[in-house]
Amino acid sequence: MADITKRVCAALLVVAVTAACDTKAQFAPSLPPEAGFRVDGGVLKLWTGTPCEGVTGLRLTFDSGTQDSTEQVWAAPRPGVRVERLDLLGGSSSDAGGLQVRTPLPSAYDWTKAGSVSIAVDGPKAFGAKADVAQVLRESAGHPTGSYLFGRSGWMDAAAVQRENRKSFLTVCTPDPA
Repeated sequence: MADITKRVCAALLVVAVTAACDTKAQFAPSLPPEAGFRVDGGVLKLWTGTPCEGVTGLRLTFDSGTQDSTEQVWAAPRPGVRVERLDLLGGSSSDAGGLQVRTPLPSAYDWTKAGSVSIAVDGPKAFGAKADVAQVLRESAGHPTGSYLFGRSGWMDAAAVQRENRKSFLTVCTPDPA
């Protein structure tokens, strides 16, 4: 009986150590999720890449996970709204498709000094995405207005997003094909 107990304990230890070394999160998508960001005329713009239906909330976070983390929160009443392109900062919120800013950024906050920007969508099943703020600011003027920076996937227009979505990345509202 002691031998069986030792073997079971050893097997459980191996399973626990192996599971602890798994670097992929249990519910992580099979491809990296991405959303597009660009700046035009001082306005930070979002393109989800494909439409997000039934959006009841959107959270924009600068410097996520740091002591400088700052958020802007948008909300819409149920059943939610369709979101595909949105002026996030510096633009008019009149064409936000029913989304309203519920928690604005602090008035003295300069988002152009942030290291990163992350987006999370509430309502539909969606993934979060992140981009480098300095890269978006530095490179936007060098790309046509229809191109957005999709994080690690680079600058893409509509044809490139359509071609690569589900192959090399997932737009934030594209279901995981895995």
